Amino acid sequence: MLSAKSRPVIEATLPVVGEHLEEITRTFYADLFAAHPELLDGLFSRSNQRNGAQQQALAGSIAAFATHLLAHPDSLPEAVLSRIAHKHASLGITEDQYEVVYHYLFGAIARVLGDAVTEEVADAWTEVYWLMADALIKIERGLTAQQANTQPWSPWILTARRPAGTRAVTLHFTPGDSTPPSAALPGQYVSLRVQLPGDLRQVRQYTLSDAVTEPNERRITVKLDDAGEVSGVLHHHLAIGDVVELSNPYGDLTLDPDQTSPLILATAGIGCTPAAAALSALAAIGSERRVIVLHSESHRHHWALEEQMRAHVDALPHAELRLWLGDTTGSPDASASPMRFDDLDLPVDAQAYLCGPLPFMRAARSQLVDAGVAAHRISYEVFGPDLWLTN
Repeated sequence: MLSAKSRPVIEATLPVVGEHLEEITRTFYADLFAAHPELLDGLFSRSNQRNGAQQQALAGSIAAFATHLLAHPDSLPEAVLSRIAHKHASLGITEDQYEVVYHYLFGAIARVLGDAVTEEVADAWTEVYWLMADALIKIERGLTAQQANTQPWSPWILTARRPAGTRAVTLHFTPGDSTPPSAALPGQYVSLRVQLPGDLRQVRQYTLSDAVTEPNERRITVKLDDAGEVSGVLHHHLAIGDVVELSNPYGDLTLDPDQTSPLILATAGIGCTPAAAALSALAAIGSERRVIVLHSESHRHHWALEEQMRAHVDALPHAELRLWLGDTTGSPDASASPMRFDDLDLPVDAQAYLCGPLPFMRAARSQLVDAGVAAHRISYEVFGPDLWLTN
């Protein structure tokens, strides 16, 4: 935990460090990749580097961690650490890479803040860094130990593909070697690493969009991003029989089949994938749980997993579906966007899961809290760097 010696130093310097965190993280990544360009080959997303999302996410996580230590010096922010650890484990981050990050991150801090980084300040922030790093390393060890194998990556063969709405495709994979596949929980994701045409490998995370009972199959549903590097390859170039690298399944936003409290699944766009997996798992066990599915889409034809989700809602005796569309033409059972909860009778003891664009999730969370659902019962999943932490 944060020492009594470091606490007042962090308290005094956090505003200054926080003010310059985005510049620090930009400098850090520039220095890191200049010295280690191999890290851009199959580990870091070039797209998230270009648009600044990764820099913002790193700055947000550091600020959130330090702020928690000041408010609660005898504990750690478990939710923040768990989310990061699952992502790191899915990417195959190794313990020695924390030393590399420390070297270039603190070099960036010194360059940006200059003489303000006294020995006392450096020691205090070093303590914060290693408190966070050591906690992540411990969690990541536990996560990898739970898997059926010790391989961060293994080959998987594309065996089927089918359209999912007008903007997405569902891909089916089976193992490409003898590596024992790990079972996945509904809501978890895998990292997918693919070779770009004549270029580096790039990696993205995709939620497993169906609760497959056998671990030797993976299904993901991928929305085409016109500016994306990986989704274009998966949509236009990946053919039946081609091989990609997949990680073991990770992610802490998972469905607990033993829970009996009401469940709210509020999603938008391709954020429906974890909800679709949860519904699939509930239907498979014949759950009696009350399930409220709330989904928003720009147009009904864009809803990637409509048939699957409707079928599973119909199969559950206490499930209901509400749909909001940007264009309700030809959809008499849908309301106009944005999603509103004013006329919904939402149970205050529900467990709520949110997934979709960040503005959507923030608005949905506020409405759920206003409806009486306790904040600690609301969880969310961000596709890509977690920018919720930056605000």
